[in-house]
This record gives sequence, C-alpha cells and structure tokens, in this order.
Amino acid sequence: MDEMEVNTPPGEADETAEPAADVAVEAAVAETEPETAAETAPPEAAMEEVFAEQLVIAEEPRAEDADRAQIRALIEAAVYITDEPLSLQQIAAALNHPIDKVHAILEELVAEYDKPEHGLAVREIAGGYKMATKPEHHEAIRTFVRNLKPPLRLSLAALETLAVVAYKQPVTAPEILEIRGVQGVGVLKTLLDRRLIAAAGRKNVVGKPILYRTTKEFLIQFGLSDLSELPTLKEFEELGKMALSDEPEAAASATDAETAASVEESAPTEAAASSEEPPPVEEPPPGEES
Repeated sequence: MDEMEVNTPPGEADETAEPAADVAVEAAVAETEPETAAETAPPEAAMEEVFAEQLVIAEEPRAEDADRAQIRALIEAAVYITDEPLSLQQIAAALNHPIDKVHAILEELVAEYDKPEHGLAVREIAGGYKMATKPEHHEAIRTFVRNLKPPLRLSLAALETLAVVAYKQPVTAPEILEIRGVQGVGVLKTLLDRRLIAAAGRKNVVGKPILYRTTKEFLIQFGLSDLSELPTLKEFEELGKMALSDEPEAAASATDAETAASVEESAPTEAAASSEEPPPVEEPPPGEES
C-alpha cells in the first residue's frame, strides 16, 4: 500500500511546538536555580560569625547602660544620706570614676528631680551637691513635721525589760524581776504608757500575776514584720565577740596615739637640751694650783 501523507495544518504544528519549548526552558531554569542559590547563600560558619558579632554589638551598650545605672544609683544614695554637700571630687574619689562622668550623671539627677512630680531636688550648694525638699513644699512639710510623734527614747532599764518581755513573752513582773535582779514596776508602767507592751491575761498560779507581751507598736518602732525577725542568741554572741575584739584594737590605737604625742612633746625638750652648750669650766689662776 502506498504510504499516505498526512498534512498537518500550520496552526496546529505551532501549538504543539510551543509547549515543548516551554518545558525545555523551565527545565533549564530549574537546573540553574540550585546553583544560583548555592552561590548566593552564605556558608553556615559565616552566618554564625555574623550573628555572634551582632550579639556582641548588642550586648556592649546593654552592659554599659547597666554600669551607668548602677553608678547613678550610688551617687543618688550618697547625695541623699549626707548632711553636708558633696563635691564632685569627693564623689569621684569615693566611686573611683572620672570627674566628667560623675558630673554628667549629677546633671541628669538635677534635671530628673527638677520635674514637678518629685518633692525633692538635687541642688548645688557651696561647691557641692545636696538633696533637699523643694521650696514650694516647705510650709506643708513643716506642718507635717510638727504633727509627728517625738522619737522614741528609752532608758537602759526600759530596754532591758522590753528585751525580756520580747524574748520570754508572755511573762509576768516577778519573772522579769528574777531575770533582771532589780525591781521594774516603774519601767513596766513606762512601757505600757508607750504602748510597747500590753497585758495578755493572768498566769494561772498563786496570786494570778498579769502576763505581758509586746504589741504592734513594738514591731513598728523596731522595724520588724513579726517576732521571728528578732536577733537570735547566737547573733548576740557574735556581736559581743566583735565588740570585744574591737576593744583591744581601740585601746592599742589609743595607746599608740598617746605614745606618739608624748614622744612629740619630749622631742623639742630633748632638742633644746642638746642644743644648749655646756657651761665653760673656769681654770684656776696659776698661783692657786696645788
């Protein structure tokens, strides 16, 4: 049989050729994309190094800010607690920081406390810096201070009695007498009047003596949240040992000072005595020699 020729229309041949070309182009692009990504993507070690550098750069200002904030807090506390104005030189020497840095921080504190929401101000007085109330609040503060209670002052006997009540409560007056060895009726009345102790019922023994305990006012005056914050006997013993160890040093330093003073006083006298020339010896006339 003779072969039959099939004539394809020109439009259909173009349509079948175009998808084949598109497929070839997409395959070529797909082959080149991994190579391009591999070339453009930085190595893993380089990425870690860049990240570490960025982390160090971010941490350096943070550490510097924390250091500056701590210095500022120390300067603020120093200016607050001192009665006399502190000079730049004093603060810089105490904190071991440059004067320029201390001065810049002080200026920041002055500007911060100058804001109306602060009742205190950091002022430059007599060549130094001091914290004080703002002048516009003087009258209100003066009225407030007048209405304050006077500071608590107790005698040694009152402190001893109060300590016995605090550590032995509830305790009776005879028990306090037995511990202290002296009568303390007047002292108990003083502590009752100051509301540092109060009656806590009666003890069920002969005579039914009154029991005493400490009050909330006692906690307030001594800055305690509860009785568990009272110093223990061990802490008292350690404080006593520290006081005893300090006494010989103080006595030795006092003795050294007295010795140095006596040496200084005697030195001019010895110098004057050594500088004086001995009196001349008179020789007898020739005729009187024996």
